[in-house]
Amino acid sequence: MILNRNFFERDTVLVAQDLLGIKLVHRSEHGILSGIIIETEAYTADDQACHAYSGKTERNRALFGPVGHAYVYKSYGIHFCFNVVAHSNNQHAGGVLIRVLQPLDGIDIMHQLRGISKKELLTSGPGNVTKALHINAHHYGTDLLSNSKLYIEPGIIIDPNNIIATPRIGISKATDTLWRFVIKQ
Repeated sequence: MILNRNFFERDTVLVAQDLLGIKLVHRSEHGILSGIIIETEAYTADDQACHAYSGKTERNRALFGPVGHAYVYKSYGIHFCFNVVAHSNNQHAGGVLIRVLQPLDGIDIMHQLRGISKKELLTSGPGNVTKALHINAHHYGTDLLSNSKLYIEPGIIIDPNNIIATPRIGISKATDTLWRFVIKQ
């Protein structure tokens, strides 16, 4: 699978499913940090839980911009969350939250950045993903298809029959929408 702009210029919910198995890479000042995406959540402009729902602001402008870029925001003033901008031409904004990774490269560095020893906890949750891969507000708007430091590339192929759809986590609106996608273990 080749990742190009067209991959992200589709329905956000489909992109959220198809990002499972994709590799997220950050060539940070600490070293190469990467992981396979194993859990995502979709957010569209017509979705009350989406930051774009109330319209374009300085904070959410990336969600309205070109697809394949990073939308990074601080959640509850505590930790950063990393999203990939994805929406069809019919949708005017949308993004896919990267919730969980399977760590690949730089695991020792991730342990240092996170300050924990259990590998299974390194990238379990969106705040942990950004801490382990050293992603922050500086990466807001990064073109993930042409950047040499933070990018996505093909990973492993996931059988669509091995994808589970569940309600999203940690939101208070549109809680019944089955737009959280997880690879069956």
